[in-house]
Amino acid sequence: MTPTPPAAATRRHVLRAAGALAAAGVLPLGLAGCATPVPDDYRAERPVLDLKRYFDGPLTAHGLVTDRGGRVTRRFRVALVGRWQGDEGVLEEDFVYSDGETQRRVWRITAHGDGRYTGRADDVVGTAEGVARGNALNWRYTLALPVDGRTWHIDFDDWMFLMDEHVMINRARMSKFGVTVGEVLLSFHKP
Repeated sequence: MTPTPPAAATRRHVLRAAGALAAAGVLPLGLAGCATPVPDDYRAERPVLDLKRYFDGPLTAHGLVTDRGGRVTRRFRVALVGRWQGDEGVLEEDFVYSDGETQRRVWRITAHGDGRYTGRADDVVGTAEGVARGNALNWRYTLALPVDGRTWHIDFDDWMFLMDEHVMINRARMSKFGVTVGEVLLSFHKP
């Protein structure tokens, strides 16, 4: 549910990350002593996030993409429309970037009960897996990004936090070979 980062910036960061891994040996991210959050950490948080309710009807979002150093590389806005029939949903996202580029992604989401979701989109490799607990949802998926005639597979660790019935904050870490190459930050608004 995040936009595609700029191709040139992604390629630069992926190549830098690959070089760092080769020079240092493969050192898993997060060995600095911090535990990675899991959805159950947010089980008691309120309001409870229900994707079927929140992503139903029109929404808007504003966001930005940062490189691994935290520099903003892109800004964008998104018009979204969600529709559900039972446990099957479609979320249409139309992105407009500050440089005028546009992008469209259509998610097909299935609710499996107990806060578990799966999702597919044309540029998602395989299936996105999601788990919601309390006010949070964690999506994990791989996005196929075209870069200079090649396709790079970038892993997304995507967290959404429902703030109230109208606002949700989304933070997605992008990585390649286990090394962070950037982040996407979004604020969703439901009228």
